[in-house]
Amino acid sequence: MIADPGRVEAKMFMNIDSHQHFWRYDATRDAWITEEMAVLKRDFLPEQFAAECAANGIDASVAVQADQSEDETNFLLDLAKKSSSIAGVVGWVNLLWPRAAERLEHFSHFEKLRGFRHVAQAEKDDGFLARDDFVKGVAQLRQFGFTYDILIYARQLPAAIDLVARIPEQRFVIDHLAKPEIKAKKAEPWATLMREIAQNKNIFCKVSGLVSEAGWHNWKPEDFRPYLNVVFEAFGADRLMFGSDWPVCLVAASYRQVKQLAEDFVKGYSEVDRDKIFGGNATRFYGLKAAKHGFAA
Repeated sequence: MIADPGRVEAKMFMNIDSHQHFWRYDATRDAWITEEMAVLKRDFLPEQFAAECAANGIDASVAVQADQSEDETNFLLDLAKKSSSIAGVVGWVNLLWPRAAERLEHFSHFEKLRGFRHVAQAEKDDGFLARDDFVKGVAQLRQFGFTYDILIYARQLPAAIDLVARIPEQRFVIDHLAKPEIKAKKAEPWATLMREIAQNKNIFCKVSGLVSEAGWHNWKPEDFRPYLNVVFEAFGADRLMFGSDWPVCLVAASYRQVKQLAEDFVKGYSEVDRDKIFGGNATRFYGLKAAKHGFAA
């Protein structure tokens, strides 16, 4: 048979959800889950997530820490060891500890551990990320090949800009578009600050967490377009990656709805760019080896 010259070649990368969580619910540890978020007051584990992946064309994911402890990091690594569909883990380590490099060296032996995150959004000091002791800790990640996820509210972007300016070679990714005030329909100064931080080509951004920042029970797809327009212009298709923020997204939307929002926005993009946003960029940023070569059954 003569090959069809118009045939599209097979995808180089798997479909990756770059941001989701697992936990065994603990009312004391997970006190951040309020009554308004009662849908999250249960266990969320790989077996539950597998059904979402199968229904939404997702091959694998990056599991991100939700608790600030090394126990959390080890919990996620244990799940990843047992599940080939967890392509990478973003854990937690105490980057303020003077001997943090010792812990980073320890964790460097776990292939699926790709980076770390601190819940900076919960810090009372909006300048936390720019503190000298924290910058010193983050600066040690690069020698071990680790990435850093920036979790902040929009008001904390100035500190994030300072952090990345002081460690320009470190690979960073901004979680949830830095949580703009979508519910209030407010774009500035968030938009200006996002354009500024995007000037560093080592900074990526996750198209995630949108519905959680909107009106949970009355959001509309058009509510997100002004914010997506900003990040797509600032970062381009080469530095954006889809993330569901499952199960947190369930406070406002189903997995299908979250993925559909992103898919609808990029309908006019080329297949190559869509493949980057839904897998290629996460694979490249985190160095997801399994995502490049396929998964075991």
